[in-house]
Parts: sequence; structure tokens; C-alpha cells
Amino acid sequence: MKHEAELTVNGEAYALSVEPRKTLLAVLRDLLQLTGTKEGCSTGDCGACTVLLDGGPVTSCLVLAVEADGREITTVEGVSEGTELHPIQKAMVGLGGLQCGFCTPGIIMSGFALLNENPSSTDDEIRRALAGNLCRCTGYTKIVEAMQEAAKEMRRRSRKKTARKKVRGA
Repeated sequence: MKHEAELTVNGEAYALSVEPRKTLLAVLRDLLQLTGTKEGCSTGDCGACTVLLDGGPVTSCLVLAVEADGREITTVEGVSEGTELHPIQKAMVGLGGLQCGFCTPGIIMSGFALLNENPSSTDDEIRRALAGNLCRCTGYTKIVEAMQEAAKEMRRRSRKKTARKKVRGA
């Protein structure tokens, strides 16, 4: 028996009929064709399937789609700003924070959640936030450097927006 679920994914509303045993990961990839989220271990250990659920990172292989009913989901496809890559995506590419790329979407989502909450995160805070994301290629140093670079850009953009608001409000 299928259940009705209404999900908002990357700002777009979907009314779906899903089997109760289907994971959020399966629905994102198979029904919605959002294949940026990767299936790694299927046990919640690797972090490749990390998405944001109401702004917080979750391993989508462990969340049933029906549990996400009425909630806001952000996938790696929803991080970019139109056709422009988000500063985290740019920094990961530019600073070599990825190699094979399989873990990258999950790492981007964990970093996105952290830096949206605290764009002044320390290296230790970044490492803790990314602890659930396993990477077999990079050694993590370049990933942390990319997150710090993205954080600088996010702070710069925030200051710029604040300055524009002050000018308009003056």
C-alpha cells in the first residue's frame, strides 16, 4: 500500500505516492531524478547521501520518504545559485577538495549546513561537521581548506548585502 507524501525539494513542491519502505534517497534519485545525491553504503556510515532536511544534514538512506512528508529537503542540486555555483562548490573544485567526486555531494551538503549556521567556523568545527562524510581520496586537508575559502566568500557576500541594505534604507 502506498502513502501520499508532500515534499518540498529545492524549493519545488511534489505530491508523491510512495511505498512506506522507500527511503528518501530512493525517492530523490529514482522518482525525482535528482541523482547528485549518491548512494554509498546504504547504512548511514559514509555520508555520500547527505541532504538537508529542514536545514539540517541527514543521511537520506536512513530516512523514509514518508518521514519527510511536509518537510523541506535541499539536495546538492539546490545549492547552486541559478547557473552559478555556490562558493562551496567553487572552492571544492578550485582548491582540489575533490578527486573521484563520489563523496563530494554529501560533503558539500554537510559544509553548506555548517557554514549557513556559522560562516566563521574554525578548522576543528569544519572537521567535526564533516566527520560523518567519508572520503577515500583526498585526505580531508583540501576539503577543510575549501570550506574555509567558501566561508570567506560567504562572509564577503553577506557584508556586501548588508551594505546594500543600509544604502537603500538610508
